[in-house]
Order: sequence, then structure tokens, then C-alpha cells
Amino acid sequence: MALLEVEDVVVRFGGVTAVAGVSFTVEDRQICGLIGPNGAGKTTLFNVISGIYRPSEGRVRFAGEVATGQPRHRMAPLGLGRTFQNLALFRSMSVRENVLAGAHSGGRSGFLANALRLPAARREEREAATQAALLLALLELDAVADVPVAALPFGTQKRVEMARALISRPKLLLLDEPAGGLNHGEVDALAALLRDVRARFHCAILLVEHHMNLVMRVSDKVVALDFGRKIADGTPEEVRSDPEVIRAYLGDGGEHARAA
Repeated sequence: MALLEVEDVVVRFGGVTAVAGVSFTVEDRQICGLIGPNGAGKTTLFNVISGIYRPSEGRVRFAGEVATGQPRHRMAPLGLGRTFQNLALFRSMSVRENVLAGAHSGGRSGFLANALRLPAARREEREAATQAALLLALLELDAVADVPVAALPFGTQKRVEMARALISRPKLLLLDEPAGGLNHGEVDALAALLRDVRARFHCAILLVEHHMNLVMRVSDKVVALDFGRKIADGTPEEVRSDPEVIRAYLGDGGEHARAA
């Protein structure tokens, strides 16, 4: 059984079909790239997987459990971690505080234990602080740990959001355009980081990304969308040479028809 199973998902907004019967799987500890031109339906599909949108048809299964229709706050405890194309950080809080906020979903001590500062609550706080320190080191955020995130460059804020998603130790990490705004050197570092994250946290990664070189370098498989339809699903080599993918990015005449 695959870790993530997307089964015939359809998403309609009024008379517009944003996702048209897409199916694919992500295996345990696999890196899967989700690609397609602007408007292909990638982020809409991400929002279905993470519970922000409910599909018009179809379903999503995660770790053998039907995730479709689950409340949003259940997604992190199920084992889903996510970053966003438009950063969703607490801008007035420090880097460390933002990362620690991600540990909340894994808490088991309850409101009363935290209010009374019982031993179980204090133990969870210590464990979260230790895990946050490890993540700050892994993502090279130690030097800015106590700086408000609003004062940091966009690329650094991207790493803060990834650290916040990882502190809950997800089985599947959803990354929405992690290379957005990064220079070539930073993209190279990100490729190495993604492989390191997979190895250290034993998690699968599903990433939406326009940076084709990054996707093809790090992915075990690639799923390509165009106008809400799946047009290719296979290894990076297979998808790169697929005629429909080439047409989607280059147009029939061989010129760039849409942004890649």
C-alpha cells in the first residue's frame, strides 16, 4: 500500500474544473515532484491533499486511512506536514518560536496539564525545545534563532517554515515551491537539504516546483499536470522526454507558450 493515494480527484470552482480526475501515488520515503505550467492545478491539488479544499469527486488516502473530509487540524497528527507558496509564518515571533509552534500538534499532555505545569507538560516542552534546536542546526538557522522572522530574507523564511513543518516529524512533507526566490547556489543547497531531510526523518516528500532542474535532480518520480489533467507519471527521465510534457511547456511550435 502506498503512503499517499490520490484517487480520481476532481475540483470544481463554479463552472471551472481546476483538477480533472487526477490519480497518483507516493510511496514511503519517496521524493515526488509535481510539475506543470502556471494554472495546471498543482497548488489546488496540494490544498486537497492537506485538507484545505474538499474535492468535488474522488478521495485521498493517507497511510491506509481516508483523509478526504478530515478536519484540517487532524492533518498534522495524521502525519502530514506542509509549507506554503505564500509564507504562513508568525511574522512578529522569533524563528525559534515559529518552529516550536509546529510542535503543538504532537502534544499529548492536554490543556489542564499545561495550565498547571504538570511534569508531563514540562517534559513535552523540553523535548520540543531539543528537537527545535536540532532543526535550527540542520537548516542553518542557529544564528537567527531569536530574530523575528519579519526581519529575515525570503529564502531564510522558507527554511523556517520547513523547520516548523518538520518538528512534528511528518510521514509526508508537502513543499509548495521551496525554491521560489532562491539563487542558483541556494537551489543547490536545497537539493542537498531535501535528500538529507528524507534520510534523517525517514519521510516522503511531495513538492510543487517550477524549478525543473531541482525537480529532476532530487525526485524519484515526477507527476506532470496540464489544465488540471495528469499528462505524465514516471521517472524524471520518462517525464522529461514525454511529448505531452514537452508540448505543455514549449507549445507545438517549440517556443515558450507559458511560464515554466
